[in-house]
Amino acid sequence: MNKFFSSPQKFAEHLLKAATAEINAIKNGLDKVAEVVEKEAKNEIGHLQKAKGPFPAWEELADATKADKERLGYVYNRDYNPLFRTGELRASIQSEVNMAELYAIVGSKSPIAAFQEFGTSRIPPRPYIGPAFYKNRALIAKIFGKAVLVGIAGGHTISMDIGKELGYHQDIKL
Repeated sequence: MNKFFSSPQKFAEHLLKAATAEINAIKNGLDKVAEVVEKEAKNEIGHLQKAKGPFPAWEELADATKADKERLGYVYNRDYNPLFRTGELRASIQSEVNMAELYAIVGSKSPIAAFQEFGTSRIPPRPYIGPAFYKNRALIAKIFGKAVLVGIAGGHTISMDIGKELGYHQDIKL
C-alpha cells in the first residue's frame, strides 16, 4: 500500500509519529524484559538452585550457617532458605530501563548482593541474577523482538499470522 502526503509537513508529522511509536514500543519491551528477569531473580532466593547454563548449582548451606539460622529462628524450609533471612536481599532486587542508551538492567545495590552472586573466598557463589536472565533468554528475545516489530509497524498490532510465523503468541503483552 502506498501512502501519499499532501505536504512535506504532513510527511514530517508522519515520520515523527512513527519514531515516537517505535521509541514507546521499545521502552515497553525493555520494561517487560526487566520485569521478567527481576521476578525470576526474586524467585531464586530462598531455595537451592540447580545449575543453569554457565551458572553453577548452589551448594548446600554450611552446617554452621544452618545452626545459626535455627538459633535465630530463620528456618522456614528444608533448604534453610539460602540467601533469605529477612527478605532484604530479595526486596533489593530492582530493574531500571535506560532509554538514552537502550538497555535494561536488573540488579541489587545491597552490599551483600555481589558476594552472594559471585562468591568469595569463604562463600560459594549462589547466582540468582545471571540464571534469571539465562532461564528466560528465549522469552526475552521474543518480547524484545515483538517490541521492535511493533515499533517498526508504527505502534500498530502485528498480525497474528505474522506473529505466529515468528514464534510470537498472544500471551506476550506489551
